[in-house]
Amino acid sequence: MYSIFLVMASAFNPERQESNIDSKIVVALERISEAFRVLLWDESRDTTLSPIQLQILIFILFHQPEKCKVSYLANEFNMTKATISDSVKVLLQKQLIAKLPDSNDTRSHIISLTDIGRGVAQKAALFAGKLEKPLHKLDIDQKEVMLSGLLRLIHELTVAGIITLQRMCFTCTNYKKQGENHYCKLLETTLHQREIRIDCPEHVSGL
Repeated sequence: MYSIFLVMASAFNPERQESNIDSKIVVALERISEAFRVLLWDESRDTTLSPIQLQILIFILFHQPEKCKVSYLANEFNMTKATISDSVKVLLQKQLIAKLPDSNDTRSHIISLTDIGRGVAQKAALFAGKLEKPLHKLDIDQKEVMLSGLLRLIHELTVAGIITLQRMCFTCTNYKKQGENHYCKLLETTLHQREIRIDCPEHVSGL
């Protein structure tokens, strides 16, 4: 009887979805995540790299050197250091990255892109472009509502410990809520909904 209850409570149960909008949203998000997986796997086949290896290259391309370390990457992608280290070894063998000494910590290294690696990363970074095209058909109000909901969901998942690392406004010490308005103490300005950042270079964790 208990197992039947669990099945009925699943978000993937079509009968539950009929009367539960939360379940519909969960399933919709799962479909979108599937699209990401498909696009990333397609890109990985073209480069003979694994999806996580591509994600590491893309991350290094767009983020500061102090974040390009095995320990940080492990938190970023919710993986063990051993798993990330294995991917880094492959990228080193393929001469797509190089290890540089960390002047602040002699026990760790900063990972940087080689010229070949930068070219691979720049091409791979465009893999999600197909997901942006449908968004062009939405008006700005629809986009802002969608963005607001997704940001709040990501924040709640971070607080719950399901997502371990975020560089968004809601988790930053420089962020302040003023009534219905968002305020950045670093920029000393009010932020519109569309200006809320999900990956801020100046982020200072407040969690």
